[in-house]
Amino acid sequence: MLFKCKMCGGDLEILEGKTIVVCQSCGSRQTLPKLTDDKKQNMYDRANHFRRNNEYDKAMSIYENILNEDTTDAESYWSLVLCKYGIEYVEDPKTNQRIPTCNRTQYTSVFADENYKAAIEYADSAQREIYEVEAGMIDSIQKGILEISRKEEPFDIFICYKETDASGRRTPDSVVAQEMYYELTQEGYKVFFSRITLENKLGTAYEPYIFAALNSAKVMVVVSTRKEYVNAVWVQNEWSRFLNLIEKGEDKTLIPAYRDMDPYDLPEEFSHLQALDMSKLGFMQDLIHGIKKMIPQNGGSGSAQGDAPASSMTNTASLLERAFLFLEDGNWESADTYCEKVLDIEPKNARAYLGKLLTELHVSKEEDLAYYKAAFDNSNQYQKVIRFADEELRKTVEEYASIVNNRIEQERIVNNRIEQERLESIYQEAVAVMDSAFDEKQFRKAWNLFRSISGFQDADKLEKQSFEKAEECRKEKIFYKVVMMEHLTIDSLEQAIKELQMISGWKNVDEKIEEYKYEIDCIKNAHERRERVKKVQTAIVISVVCIIAMWMILGRI
Repeated sequence: MLFKCKMCGGDLEILEGKTIVVCQSCGSRQTLPKLTDDKKQNMYDRANHFRRNNEYDKAMSIYENILNEDTTDAESYWSLVLCKYGIEYVEDPKTNQRIPTCNRTQYTSVFADENYKAAIEYADSAQREIYEVEAGMIDSIQKGILEISRKEEPFDIFICYKETDASGRRTPDSVVAQEMYYELTQEGYKVFFSRITLENKLGTAYEPYIFAALNSAKVMVVVSTRKEYVNAVWVQNEWSRFLNLIEKGEDKTLIPAYRDMDPYDLPEEFSHLQALDMSKLGFMQDLIHGIKKMIPQNGGSGSAQGDAPASSMTNTASLLERAFLFLEDGNWESADTYCEKVLDIEPKNARAYLGKLLTELHVSKEEDLAYYKAAFDNSNQYQKVIRFADEELRKTVEEYASIVNNRIEQERIVNNRIEQERLESIYQEAVAVMDSAFDEKQFRKAWNLFRSISGFQDADKLEKQSFEKAEECRKEKIFYKVVMMEHLTIDSLEQAIKELQMISGWKNVDEKIEEYKYEIDCIKNAHERRERVKKVQTAIVISVVCIIAMWMILGRI
């Protein structure tokens, strides 16, 4: 069966029953879906084609259709993860390997994503290993992007447009967007316009800056003069992400602005939005007037402590600024002191409790909470932040806590899996040693291995069996060593009895001990008989000698 590589698009030859394959074109080791029929294979090839071309929304709809038919297909869940995070596999010029890049950064860690969890749940062990490694790479990329994006100043307006056409020439959209940029900038707004905003970022990845702008901007203006421009991959990537933020409840507004085209050719996703015709007289004034209603020039939304006197707010703001500067320097004691000063003035100031939380955890920056090594949502300071914070701060801090908890849970799962694999490896080794054992040494080795994994599967039962086998071999060795020797002396027999008594109760050992004791008695009795005979013989000899001596004496007389 032939299937397309999800990284380079090359042909893969799939063997039945395999869930892992290596692409001969790019050398990538990758997971495979459950290809039960030609229809499903065609759906996967089509979805992967869209995803490789960064048309993530189109690809997602196909993966979701696949899951409607099979809710246990791990590869479909994983593919949805790749689409959500905009993963594109590019060739590393140094290693020639395909590595992931992220075009749709999220605040949510990939480890906390529900589709990722489902992929892990339904994957086999080989697939799971690859998913976990790739998720780790994606998470690392995301952290780098988020770290850069946090340093960017927030934007008021994001201008979305297509910069160049198929021939590489500048589009009319770009010219119109630049005029709009200058007009809005003169009104005092901070505007993201990629041609100017990113001109100093050449040679670097644009995603951190686009991500920061999409998330901070209150308004997006989508400029379009042609249907194919507004639906171009990277243009759609921007406006679809912005719409997704709105769907999640973000206070943002998207304004379609068109010219030289039928408004019905605008994307269907814009159908509920009020589009502006750029060819109409007074368009720019209408746009600026509408934006001013959404983004007041005097700055905005106010404080979470809106009912506090102005002087109080100014005072606490400066104290908080000092506190967070102390945090950056790692001066925990001073930071805590200044947070307490704020709370003396405003007992329900959420950012002061946030400062105390950072002090308690010895964390210098708010965003570094996402990388804290332990769960902190049981902290009293955390609970007060959540209790008194406005919606935005509460969601942000809860997200940090969620990222940490999810990471800890994933680490626990991974560590548990590693431990289970370690125990399984020792168990299999122990079983192999026990099955091939033929002497006490081998059985004792198996016994020690089983004893080291006590409680795992039937290790305790096999530990007992291997110990009994080892004892059997030990006793048998002692027994046959003793009985195979020739015992002709009392000392030899007594030594044999002494050795056999160490394994008393085994087989017929006790009978053998009694047999040797009997032999000792026989030897002793024989020895006593010989001694008695010897004494009689000696007495007779002495008597004969005495008689002869008497005869000789009498004969002389």
